[in-house]
Amino acid sequence: MTTFAEIGVHGDLLKGIGALGFTAPTPVQEEIIPIVLNRKSDLVGLAQTGTGKTAAFGIPLVQQTDTSLQDTQALVLCPTRELCMQVARDLTDLARYVNGLKVVAVYGGSSIDLQISALKKGVHIIVATPGRLLDLLRRRMVDLSRIRTVVLDEADEMLQMGFQDELNGILDRTPDTKNTLLFSATMPKGVVDIAGKYMTDPIEITIGRRNAGSENVRHIYYMVPARQRYQALRRLIDFSPTMYAIVFCRTRQETKDIADKLVQDGYSADALHGDLSQSQRDQVMAKFHRRNLQLLVATDVAARGLDVNELTHVINYNLPDEISAYTHRSGRTGRAGKTGISIAIIHGREKFKIKDIEKLLQRKFEQGKIPTGHDICEKQLFNLMETMKQVAVDHDRIEPFLEAVTEQLAELDRHELIKRFVALTFNRFLEEYRHAPDLNVFVKESENKPAKTRKDKRSKRERQPEFSRFYLNVGKKDGMFAKRLIGQLNEATGSSGIKLGRIEVMNNSTILEADARFGMQVQDAFQDMMINGKIVSIELAREKRAKKENGGLRANRKPSKVGKSAGRKKAKAKTYLKSM
Repeated sequence: MTTFAEIGVHGDLLKGIGALGFTAPTPVQEEIIPIVLNRKSDLVGLAQTGTGKTAAFGIPLVQQTDTSLQDTQALVLCPTRELCMQVARDLTDLARYVNGLKVVAVYGGSSIDLQISALKKGVHIIVATPGRLLDLLRRRMVDLSRIRTVVLDEADEMLQMGFQDELNGILDRTPDTKNTLLFSATMPKGVVDIAGKYMTDPIEITIGRRNAGSENVRHIYYMVPARQRYQALRRLIDFSPTMYAIVFCRTRQETKDIADKLVQDGYSADALHGDLSQSQRDQVMAKFHRRNLQLLVATDVAARGLDVNELTHVINYNLPDEISAYTHRSGRTGRAGKTGISIAIIHGREKFKIKDIEKLLQRKFEQGKIPTGHDICEKQLFNLMETMKQVAVDHDRIEPFLEAVTEQLAELDRHELIKRFVALTFNRFLEEYRHAPDLNVFVKESENKPAKTRKDKRSKRERQPEFSRFYLNVGKKDGMFAKRLIGQLNEATGSSGIKLGRIEVMNNSTILEADARFGMQVQDAFQDMMINGKIVSIELAREKRAKKENGGLRANRKPSKVGKSAGRKKAKAKTYLKSM
């Protein structure tokens, strides 16, 4: 077994590593630490979260710092406040026996004056989020002219969050002689561009396969009707009594709605989304870290940079639009040598997305079966039995009450006592799942493949997607307009890629034509939405009705011009879009 001393770590740093309980380097540390200590090359490290990459760059940074100088010698950039704080804590812990080393974290959502005060006292290593650091640079409160090493931690996340300009502004203020270390779970084009612009012949170290998920994570998808997604989620939670999970949703509103429903149904859950203030966010995360919450419902943006090591599950209530985001989601479980499960709840038309993710991860998904009511009751009962057998009994405190309790239950025999105990504990499950329907959908492989077009036999018009027509019960009088409709669809689905045909907004109703392959997503986007106090309903038009009202025209055919007899108001109400 390789030791930290054998890969070049020495002195008081070894003492600090030992105090943290580390006995041997992880594979990523064993590969990266010697390279960084030698300072001979820039480095790109591709590794999943939970592999020990913070110590892989943190140990060399601490060892190479000259504490006799007051200069800032290293900079670590992180995408989020949470990750920034965590990295700063880790570096401080590693340097606990290194005299005089100063680490300062600077990030948004906290007092900039306090951070400026800490910087003025002198700092050797700055850990920062891009936005706050650039603000401090513009105020001339930070000097990066003597930086020796820059670390870009979770570079792909920083780019997805829109920090490209901030990164350019910061890196342009650092010396050309510095070493740059870039760490990322995936390698999208933006990360490649940064490596090409700011790094010189970097060594690439890949732990596992590029863009691959953790080997410790099982990937399971469950196919259910789109409208039964929430019920499927509840059954999966009930079937795993010890679950400790993050549930990922697409939008802020959906995150709030799902968290609220879970709480109303008796689950220990809360939401994490962009509408929370920093103090509210901190409170939610503190409860989740203490395990006062079983479930954290979050958007991708809100969950970035979270450091939670004991997650048993990650649940994709909706699959992300960017396939690489699935890698980040699933990488939050199965960390530090533990196993984890990444679940995707999908409907029939999303099976092709699973295929795309499998191709990226080079891992096969299992198709799971949503448990029946009987399965759930059995699992919950056995879990309770195990918990009961392991519970610590304070005999001295119970003994004074035991005689009275025994007398009260004396008329019940052993069998009757067990039945009543089970009924008392499981009435909710027994009642709820007594007539629970099967939620599973099984689709033949051939039905999952998107239809291929033959360019030599079909015209451009014939290759347009098939459109479905939807009717909404709101119109201009309710405050519905084409732009608002499109915006709601984009926000709810998390995508701007659904092809639209005709949009006709009338006084009291709206007609929308959309790519038929995404019909369920379109309906889910507007179902139960409220606009100006009116609950929105959306219906899929019947084929005959659609043909009658459209005069037998194809859905994607350009409508004829409206004559004067049709009225100018109606003509103005129509909006035609080829695509979004």
